[in-house]
Order: sequence, then structure tokens, then C-alpha cells
Amino acid sequence: METVLAVTEEKMQKTVQALENDFLMIRAGRANPNLLNKISVSYYGAMTPLQQVANISVPEARVILIQPWDKKLIKDIEKAIMASDIGITPSNDGNMIRLIFPELTGERRQELVKDIKKKAEASKVAIRNIRRDAMEQLKKMSKSSEITEDDLKDGEERAQKLTDSYIKNIDNATDKKAKEITTV
Repeated sequence: METVLAVTEEKMQKTVQALENDFLMIRAGRANPNLLNKISVSYYGAMTPLQQVANISVPEARVILIQPWDKKLIKDIEKAIMASDIGITPSNDGNMIRLIFPELTGERRQELVKDIKKKAEASKVAIRNIRRDAMEQLKKMSKSSEITEDDLKDGEERAQKLTDSYIKNIDNATDKKAKEITTV
């Protein structure tokens, strides 16, 4: 029974972490270097993460500066940014690339909040599915006499408490991100 609950908690943790990583990729009108985490560049024939071939800095609230260590990479980095889904057009001066983030409109902010809530709801559904799987495993163990009825009830209660806890974590993360986006 303990292993079932441990695996359940681990899966729930991973679900919340995945949601928080998704939230990092949503831009809130401010420059966030985490937006570039999924961008890779062809460097000597191998796809290499952008952070490994350039210095990335945020000199101002709405500007990201990318300074490649090898100047020949500027065109490749620009192409990779254009091909990504961040929606920002890079500009370069021959030495570095600037990403300038426009101010978000009120309408766009509301769309982003809706998107955040959709992602949060999907994560909650995933948490509930994990709980359902744990409950089914516990019931199978009870039927095959691996655990007693009391252990089954205890396991179900603990699985429900885990579920409530992780759903609360999701709600907190969602509220925090929504507040970040709606703050002008």
C-alpha cells in the first residue's frame, strides 16, 4: 500500500511541476529568459540549446539580449527564434540579438489568463486520474487479500488527502500567474 501511495505522490508532483514549467513559458509582458529554454540551434552539425552557445541577459524589463560566443551563429539563432512559437521578431546589430517584448493589451492579458486556467484544469484532471488509478490498485490489493479492509479505507483517505493537497498547489500557482499577468 505504501508503494502505491508513494508512486501516486510522485506522479502528482510531476504533474504540478509540468504545469509550473508551462507557466514559465507564458510571457507576461516582461522579458523572461525562460522563454528561450526550448530553442535549439545547429552548432557544428548538432542541435544545441541556445543557452549553451550564447550569453542571455535581461538589461531592461522588456528586452532580452542574446550575445552568441561565435558571431557566425547570429543568423542561425535568428532563424531558430523565428521558427519557435514565442511570437517575437529578433533584431540584430551584427554582434548581438535583441528581443523586444511589446506591452500586453488588456484583451491579450485576458486571453492569457483563460489559457492559464485551461492548463490548470487539465492538470487537475490529470491529478484526479492519478488518484483514480491509485484507488483501483488499492481495491485490487484488497480483493486479492494483500491488504485489509481497514488498510483500504486508510489508503483511500490518504490518496484523497494527496489529491486535495496537489489541487490546492495548482490553484495557488494559477492564481499567482494570473496575478502576474493582470498586473500592469
